[in-house]
Amino acid sequence: MTIDQVTLLPLYAASGTALLVLLADLLIARRAVTSGALALGGLATAVCAIVVGTRPPTFCAAGECSWVPSPVAVVTAVLFAGLTVGVLLLSVPALREGAAPPGEFCFLLAASMTGGLVIGYSGDLISLIVGLETLTLPLYVLVGLRRFAPRERVSTAGASASITFFLISVVSTAIALLGAALNYAATGALHLDRLVDGSGPAAAVAQVGVALLVIGFAFKVAAVPLHAWAPPTYEGAPLPVAAYLSTASKLGGVLALAAIVAHLDAGAITAALAVLTMTVGNLVALRQTRMVRLLAWSSIAQAGYVLAALAIGGQGVEAAIVYAVFFMILEFIAFAAVVALRPVASDGGDLRAYRGAGRRSPWLGAALVLAFAGLAGLPPGLAGLFAKVTIVDALIDDGWGWLAGVVALNAVIGLAYYVRVTANLYATPPRPGIQVVDPGLLEAATHPRLPVARPVAAALIVAAAAAVVLGFAPQLLFDALS
Repeated sequence: MTIDQVTLLPLYAASGTALLVLLADLLIARRAVTSGALALGGLATAVCAIVVGTRPPTFCAAGECSWVPSPVAVVTAVLFAGLTVGVLLLSVPALREGAAPPGEFCFLLAASMTGGLVIGYSGDLISLIVGLETLTLPLYVLVGLRRFAPRERVSTAGASASITFFLISVVSTAIALLGAALNYAATGALHLDRLVDGSGPAAAVAQVGVALLVIGFAFKVAAVPLHAWAPPTYEGAPLPVAAYLSTASKLGGVLALAAIVAHLDAGAITAALAVLTMTVGNLVALRQTRMVRLLAWSSIAQAGYVLAALAIGGQGVEAAIVYAVFFMILEFIAFAAVVALRPVASDGGDLRAYRGAGRRSPWLGAALVLAFAGLAGLPPGLAGLFAKVTIVDALIDDGWGWLAGVVALNAVIGLAYYVRVTANLYATPPRPGIQVVDPGLLEAATHPRLPVARPVAAALIVAAAAAVVLGFAPQLLFDALS
C-alpha cells in the first residue's frame, strides 16, 4: 500500500483542528482561544484542500484507492470548512451568554467537519459510511447541547430533538450498511470506481443492495418518506446548529448519494424519491407558521431538486453538486439573518414576529430577500436561478423531460410561501383597536430593533457576497468542479 502524506494534508488539518480545540479547552479553557483555534483550523483546512488540489490518489493497493482527491472533493472541503467557521460565528453570541460549553461545542463542530471532509475524498463504501457517521454523530449531541441559568425554565425540546435524530439515524445507518453488504456479496466490489450492477443469479441481490444504500443515504438529505425527523429536530436545535444540519449535514448526504448513483443504476428509486420529496416539501411548507419549520420544509423541497438531478446517474452529478453548493449558501444566509433578528439563544419564533422586520432592519431584510428569492429561483437571487436552470437543463438533455416538468411545477408552488414570507417582512403592523398617536413608536416598543453581533454580521456579509459573486459569475463554480 502506498501513502502520500501530502495528499492527506486536508484530513490532517481537519482532524488536527479537533485535537487543537480539545487541547486549547483543556489547557487554557478560555472561550476566545477555543473559538479562535476552530476558526483558524477551518481556514487551514480550506487552504490545504486548495493547495493539494487533485493530486494522485493515495491509500492504494492492487490499483484500488481509498482516498481520491477530485475537483468535487476540493470544492466540498472548502464548503465544509466555510460552513463550520460560519456556524461558529453565528454561535458566538450564544457562547458569550453561556448557552453552551464552548470547548465541547467547538470540538464537536470540528469533528463533524472532519467527517464531511472524509466523505468528499472517499474512494470506497467503508470510508464513505464512516465519514458520513463521523459527520452525523457529533450533531446528535450538538442538537441537545445547552446550559440553563439557575432560574431559567428548563426545556426538553433540545433533548427530544436529539433523541429523535439519533434513533432514526441509527436505523438509516443500519439500512445503508445492509445495502453495502448485499452489494458486496453480489459483486465483490467495495471501491467506488469498481462498483458495477449485478449480473447473473446475484443480480437481484445487487439491486436490493443498491436500493437499500440509496434509502439509507436519503435519510441524510431528509428525503420523503424519510423526512419526519427534520422539522422537529431543526425546531428543537439551537439556530446555528439547525443551520449546520440544513447545510453541511445535508451536503454529506448529497455526496454519498452522488457516489452511488454515479456508478450504479438507481434511477427509478431516486426519481421516485425526488418527486415525493419536492412535492411534499413544498405543499407542507405552504401551511407553516413558524420560521424554522418553514425553512426545514423548504430544505426538504430543495433536496428533492438535488435528487432529481441524481436520478439521471453519473451525467447529473455535476448539476446536483452545483445546485447543492448554491442551496447551501442561500440556506445559510437565511439562517444567519434569522439569528441576527432573534434574541440571543432563542428559537426561530413565529412568522408574526418577523412582520415589518425588513423596515426595521433594512440590511437584514435585504439578506432574507436575497436568500428567499434565490431559493425560489427568482432575481435578484441569481445563484438560485442558475441552479434551477442547471437542473432542468441536465434533465432535458438526458431525456427526463417529465421530471424537468415536475421540477418546474414545484418551483411555481414554492413561490407561494417564499413570496408570502418576503411580503411579511415589509408588512405594516396590524391596526390596534384603540387610537394610537404614533404607530411607529408603538411598533418600535413592541418589536425593538436588536443589535447585531459583529461575528454574526461578518458571517452574513461573507455568505451574501459569495451568493452575489456566484450569481453573477456561476462559471467560477463550474470551472472549479471541472
